[in-house]
Amino acid sequence: MPSFNANEKKMSRQTVIKIGVNALYETGSDLICKVCITNGGSCCNGCRHLANGIGCTQRNTSCTAWLCGFLKYLLYATGLLKEWNDFWRQVPGQDFREDFTPEVFFVKKSLHIEGIRKLGQALAIDLEELAAAHIAIGFIITLREKIDKNIDRLNQCKNDPKKQIKIERNIKVLSSPFLRFQKELRDYHLNNPSIEKGESK
Repeated sequence: MPSFNANEKKMSRQTVIKIGVNALYETGSDLICKVCITNGGSCCNGCRHLANGIGCTQRNTSCTAWLCGFLKYLLYATGLLKEWNDFWRQVPGQDFREDFTPEVFFVKKSLHIEGIRKLGQALAIDLEELAAAHIAIGFIITLREKIDKNIDRLNQCKNDPKKQIKIERNIKVLSSPFLRFQKELRDYHLNNPSIEKGESK
């Protein structure tokens, strides 16, 4: 007889995708993506589910869960990256640009990401200004990838404080041009003093 955990709740694949899409909207992902797309760096480039003038025609759990370097940084800086990662670790069947997620499954943890769209808006403006100021082809995309790699490395060396400090410095330097975002972030932390930045809380 299958075991049942009282803390688990049944959730459908489509509900999970909807929750993820709503959370991404809260991050201002549409505004940030627009900057990258304008600068030739769409993360969806080459996907068979992408239709010109329409966008994604077949949402899946994998692509909804995936974060680019800029979105990862936004959640890292607001202390919500662990919230995001913990939620999506529960969702089975994720693959590259497709999923094999069951139509119904059980989760223990819900996703709570709200009240940060202003930070996403500020970050998008910072990125637009950076793109205009640096005419080098691919500058924004290279910055995105550097931030992404550093945050991934940070989460892989939790037992090495010295390495963590070094990587955190790298992230701080890479994100130093995000002036509007940093201002909004200070206000955010003033209003949410219990939230710490980073993957761990």
